[in-house]
Amino acid sequence: MTQAQNGKTFRNYIGGQWLDASNGAATPNLNPANTQRTLGTFPSATRADAQNAIQAAHDAFAAWSRTPMPKRGEILHRAANWMDARLDEIGEALTREEGKTFAEARGEVARGVSILRYFAGQCMEPTGDVYPSASASTLLFAERVPLGVVGLITPWNFPAAIPAWKMAPALAYGNTVVFKPAEITPLTAWYIVSAFEQAGLPPGVLNLVVGRGSQAGQELVENPKVKAISFTGSNEVGTRIAATVAQRGGKTQLELGGKNPIVILNDADIARAVELTVQGAMLSTGQKCTATSRAIVVRELAKDYGEALAARVKQLRVGDGMQSDVYMGPLVSADAEKTVLEYIAVGKNEGARLVTGGEKLRGDEYDSGFFVAPTVFDKVTSDMRIAQEEIFGPVVGVIEAKDIDDAITLANHTRFGLSASVVTRDLNLALRFMREIEAGIVHVNSMTAGAEPQVPFGGFKDSSSGTREQGKAAREFFTQWKTV
Repeated sequence: MTQAQNGKTFRNYIGGQWLDASNGAATPNLNPANTQRTLGTFPSATRADAQNAIQAAHDAFAAWSRTPMPKRGEILHRAANWMDARLDEIGEALTREEGKTFAEARGEVARGVSILRYFAGQCMEPTGDVYPSASASTLLFAERVPLGVVGLITPWNFPAAIPAWKMAPALAYGNTVVFKPAEITPLTAWYIVSAFEQAGLPPGVLNLVVGRGSQAGQELVENPKVKAISFTGSNEVGTRIAATVAQRGGKTQLELGGKNPIVILNDADIARAVELTVQGAMLSTGQKCTATSRAIVVRELAKDYGEALAARVKQLRVGDGMQSDVYMGPLVSADAEKTVLEYIAVGKNEGARLVTGGEKLRGDEYDSGFFVAPTVFDKVTSDMRIAQEEIFGPVVGVIEAKDIDDAITLANHTRFGLSASVVTRDLNLALRFMREIEAGIVHVNSMTAGAEPQVPFGGFKDSSSGTREQGKAAREFFTQWKTV
C-alpha cells in the first residue's frame, strides 16, 4: 500500500516548507476507477500562495544560478535515483489518481527518471561558444544563461513525464521554478517535488502550488517576476496564456492539442496496422495529445482492416488499471467522461457508423468510476467534427482514402500537426510520407504516441507555439544568450 491510501493531508511546498493553503481550503483526490476511494487531501492554493511561491523562487535565483552546473546535475541524479527506487510506489499512486494501467504508469515514472538523468548529463555540456575577435586583445564569447523564475503549468494525463521534461531542463540551466500541476493529479506531483527535496535542492529553487488555474495558475501567468511560462494543455487556455504573458514581455512555451493520424497503405501488414492503431488509440484511455484518433486506410485494405480493428477492440479488457489483465482504465474525471460521450453522440448525428463501443459501461465494476467502452467509427469523412476536433478519449474514426496522395491530403487536413504514423513495407513510400506529412513527430511502423528524452518534442500548426521540449532543444527556451 502506498502513502496515497492512508488518508494523508498533503501540502504545498514553498520556500523549502510544506504549507497549507493560506485560506485553509483543501479538496480530496479521487480515484477515477472508484470515486468512493480517496487518495488523500490536497490544498487549494490561492493567488496569495502563488505569490509567496514566486517570491521564494525569486529570492533563491541568485544563488542557484551561480551554482556550478555539474553541482546542479548531481542533484538531478540524486532525484532520479530516489524516484527509481520507488517506481512501483509512484506508479501505483499515478494509476490510482489518473486511471491508466499500472504497467503504463510505472513506465511513465521510469521515463521521468530517464529524463532527469538525461538533463543531469547535459549539465556537463558546453554552455556557449568562443568567437574570433577583430581585436587581438579581446576575448569574445557567447553563453547561455538562465532566465530567472519560470512557471510550469502541467496537465493531468502525464503527471510524471511532462513535469519532469519541463522541470529538469529549467533547473539544470539555472532557473528557479514554481510548479502548478493539474489539480486532479497532485499526488504524482508531490512525489516529484519530494524527490528533489530529498536530493538536497536548496529551499525556494523548486516550489509546488496545487490549486485551480483561475487562482494559482493565473497568478503565475500575470506576475512580472515570472520570466517564462511552459504550458501543456488545451488550445483555448494556451492562447490566453500566450496573449497575457506577451503583454508583459515574458516567454511562453506551449504544447497543445493533436488530431493524430495513422495511415495504412496498401502494402501494409493488416495485423500489424491494427495493433498499432489500437495501441495508439486506446492505451491511456486515449488521453494523450499524441493518441491516434484518425485511421486513414487505402481503399483496397479498408474492409479487411475495418473488420480486424473492430474484432480487436471488442477483445479489450476495461477496468481498474491496477488489475493485471486490464488493457484500458477509466477516463480521468466526470467532465472527461461527459465530453467523450458527447463526441460519440456528435459522430452518430454526423452520419458516421458506430462499429463498436460508444457507451458508458455499467455494472458493479464500473458504476463508481468513469468508464467508456473503447469506440470505433467508420464511414467517417474528413470534415466531420469527430475527424477535426480533439476528443481526448478512446475513440478512433476510420477514414477511407483512394491512394497515398489522398491519404496524405486527408492526414494533413486538420488544424493540428503533432504526430503521425504510416504503416508500409515500401521504403520509398515511407520517405515520401516523412517529407510531406505536416507533423512535428513522425513514426514509421510504430504508433503515433511515444518519444525519447534526447530528441525534440513538439508539433506543427496549432499543436505548438513553435518551441520544442526535451533534448538539447529545451535549452533554447529555458536560457537566453549573453555575449561577452
